Amino acid sequence: MGEITGKDVCILIPTLNEAKNIERLIVEFKEMGYENIFVIDGHSTDGTREIARSAGATVVTQEGKGKGSAIKEAFNYIESPYTIMIDGDGTYEPKDMLKFLKPLEEGVDHVLGNRFEDYEKGAFTRFNLLGNRILNKLFGFAYGIWLNDILTGYRGFNMRNIKKLELNEKGFGIEAEMTAETIKKGLSIREIPIRYLRRRGDPTKLHPIKDGITIATTIFKLAKHHNPLFYFGMIGVATALAGILLGIYIVDEWLKGIEHIPLTILTTLLIVGGVQIFIFGLLSDLIVTLHRETMRLLQQKEEKK
Repeated sequence: MGEITGKDVCILIPTLNEAKNIERLIVEFKEMGYENIFVIDGHSTDGTREIARSAGATVVTQEGKGKGSAIKEAFNYIESPYTIMIDGDGTYEPKDMLKFLKPLEEGVDHVLGNRFEDYEKGAFTRFNLLGNRILNKLFGFAYGIWLNDILTGYRGFNMRNIKKLELNEKGFGIEAEMTAETIKKGLSIREIPIRYLRRRGDPTKLHPIKDGITIATTIFKLAKHHNPLFYFGMIGVATALAGILLGIYIVDEWLKGIEHIPLTILTTLLIVGGVQIFIFGLLSDLIVTLHRETMRLLQQKEEKK
């Protein structure tokens, strides 16, 4: 891969009411020599679009709603070979984008900025840190790739391959989906350390509990195609465990001389159903493994032609 120049890179900034930070962000990138700055705005009401245009960025108002929709729409506009995506809330330092270029030059498809290597005091609450750790661990179990920060908003892309991703999430689950899709498509991924700053200005738009559940659901849902043993195994174990717990209650009641015939039937169904779902997960995992091996052999055959 050749050396990446400023003309090869598009700076993508998804925004929603970032008037307090967007101008400084654009100016800093331009001072670094990166003129191609693309702002995809989620219908801001505080003048973000006007400020961004005045600062010299190309600005498009997204058609849909949510960060996921904005990123998907932006990818359709971008023609540069490489893209650096950065949130417009002032929590990331523009100068850190230079760290993304070396992995991209080496051919890495998707580069993640790891916020947990160096973050300012107050950038995370304890609840945020705990939630991120849980989601990162869940992702590791689901996809077999152990990353430190799957939800980072600072990313670098090789657009030739990243446009192959099938993205469907409309909201904050988009970061988890992009990471999962990269792995699913067999593309290369790497993490680099970045500086993460405390948010200044308006409070974050991320709702820790609501959006945390959405992100966890996204990770779990996408695992169905990549790691069916994890997906169906979790459902099967949970179902069987519910049956076992209910069975313990029934036995305890039976020892007291109280019979629960309908609950006994339900217990049997839950345990048997849970075991069957787990077995289905095993079979699905075998099919997915064989499919991957077949695709690998076909790819090798194509490369030899």
